[in-house]
Amino acid sequence: MVLPTWRDWLFSVKAFVAAMLALYCALALGLPRPYWAMATVYVVSHPLSGATRSKGVYRALGTLLGAAASVVIVPTLGSEPVLFSLVLALWTGLLMYFALLDRTPRSYLYMLAAYSLGLIALPAITTPEQIFDIAIARSEEILLGILCASVVSAVVFPTRILPLLQAKLHAWLKDAAGWAAAILSTSDGAQPVKAFTRHQLASDILALDQFILQLSYDTINTRLVAHTRGLRDRLAMLLPILSSLSVTLSELKQQDGGVPADEAGQMQAVADWLALPSGPAMHDEGQRLLGLLDKPLPEAQATDPSRAAVLGHLRARLHALVSLWLDCQMLRDTIAQQLPQPARAFYFDRWEVGSQARHHDFGIVTFSATSVCVAIFLCCLGWMWMGWDDKGSLVSMAAIASCFFSALDEPARAQKSFFIWNTVLIVVAAALLFLIIPLAHEYETLVMSLMAPFILGGLLATRPQFTMIAMTLTVAMASVMGLSGAYNADFPSYFNMSLASVVGILYALVWTLVTRPFGAKLAMRRLVHSSWDDLARMAAGEHSDDHAVLNARMLDRLGQLVPRLSASGDDKPTDGFSELRVGFSVLDLQQDEKSLGPVARAAVQRVLEAVSTHYLALLGRARAQAAEPLGTLIQTALAHVHQEDSQAATQAAHALVELRLTLAPTQTKPA
Repeated sequence: MVLPTWRDWLFSVKAFVAAMLALYCALALGLPRPYWAMATVYVVSHPLSGATRSKGVYRALGTLLGAAASVVIVPTLGSEPVLFSLVLALWTGLLMYFALLDRTPRSYLYMLAAYSLGLIALPAITTPEQIFDIAIARSEEILLGILCASVVSAVVFPTRILPLLQAKLHAWLKDAAGWAAAILSTSDGAQPVKAFTRHQLASDILALDQFILQLSYDTINTRLVAHTRGLRDRLAMLLPILSSLSVTLSELKQQDGGVPADEAGQMQAVADWLALPSGPAMHDEGQRLLGLLDKPLPEAQATDPSRAAVLGHLRARLHALVSLWLDCQMLRDTIAQQLPQPARAFYFDRWEVGSQARHHDFGIVTFSATSVCVAIFLCCLGWMWMGWDDKGSLVSMAAIASCFFSALDEPARAQKSFFIWNTVLIVVAAALLFLIIPLAHEYETLVMSLMAPFILGGLLATRPQFTMIAMTLTVAMASVMGLSGAYNADFPSYFNMSLASVVGILYALVWTLVTRPFGAKLAMRRLVHSSWDDLARMAAGEHSDDHAVLNARMLDRLGQLVPRLSASGDDKPTDGFSELRVGFSVLDLQQDEKSLGPVARAAVQRVLEAVSTHYLALLGRARAQAAEPLGTLIQTALAHVHQEDSQAATQAAHALVELRLTLAPTQTKPA
């Protein structure tokens, strides 16, 4: 186990100071539940100052939304238990639907609003005339905790996200260069690129979205955010290029003659160039490589049309790799120096980038939100039927346990851990509340008695593997102890509410085990099938979206798929990259065929129809493949395209070669 760093200690101490400041202010202001201000500090605190502010904004908006809803619903439906339960459940399910659709940190706004209604409304269900005061007090306590956390984070040794983002970008580019170097190596002893490496790079691209969103709260420089988003888009474009290079080289190595000496030298030159640091020398060498790769194939290599097409495709992909790398390095320098504009125009402009379109599985999202809705409705009815006087803790904790983990493929695992650690928390909090805190007769000694567990919780919060323990040691413990202006704890009330809390979590766990027996495999299968469906529609010309939207959606789907592939270790259905390569190739053909002659255009259209039929067959929507094998149709189209001399014909040829290498890799050369 790695010991905490000084940054971990700094974060934990800052969070504890902010929590104690929030508790002191809440006590001084006479707020009814000062522990909510203290707990809120740990909810929104983050090692990065910008992330703390963003979480604070989302929590404030979510709380105010939930409080406003409670003020409207409780006086109106408080005397109708069944109708109140139904509205509470529908509210929770609807807000969770929005939360699950939004995979950014902004989703916390919807999730908090989803379960805040129950937290605020249930304690006042028998006294609806008090709901306005409760809602106001809850909002004040939450806002006070957010204010204290934000001020301490911003004033006391603030940690900016930009340096961390730059370090992440440097590491990603280094890993991408390593992947490229491994691909471009033609030696017999070269190590193959592991699937984990490819999948990790794709996962890192998706993680950059979180950094970009946090960056917008850490700087007022909107151009810096735009440059970072542009770099993210071009980093994503490296994935299909590198994957295509890998497949192309694999094909060449299996052919007679292997990789020609000229191409091997170019590949080695590119691999060496990728290792150069950013600067004028790297830029000049990149321009030289682009000029070298623009040259036509030697006549000796052009005698075999099929082999020449693959070699030309290899050069085109090397050209795209160099162009993208130059753009990435330029954008990274622009971000590091915080320049208003990049130093030059972009080299890579073949594929459109910049769209924020994302893939959403509306089926799973709807099912998950509906499951939460039904679970809360039944739980609320059961709680009212039992007449359990616990201020709504049972229903509230069931809602929290259901909402917090509903976005996971297998939420039962996290809910089980949540149940275990909350059970342990009851014992720890009881020891503090009934044995140690009674000895604290002034605020200073109270702070000393709380220091050990909360400092430990803050340290654990910096490690993702200990998030659940950290949550129980900080947020849950502050809530369970219920500190107020005067010591008034009694064991029967504490035991009753604690028991209700763990029963609520246990109910959510059992409900999940019964209603969601499926897990990551279903999500993977649906992602793959969505890709196949998109490709079938794209090849058939049914999509009316522009290319940037389709590109962004395919890249986002890859980002969702590869972490699941890495965790499962099963990439038999797909490696996640083949559909991406096919998608870009289909879009290229649809763009370029408009400039081809009638014969070549008809041949390309037959290829697209066969690609559509291929994926429809995989989905079980077509009985058989096209009349001719896909590989034969591609070779025929290549022959017609090669008879034309235009930029569109050249690009169409590259797309056709990509389709053959991906969908018909064993197709033999025509005589």
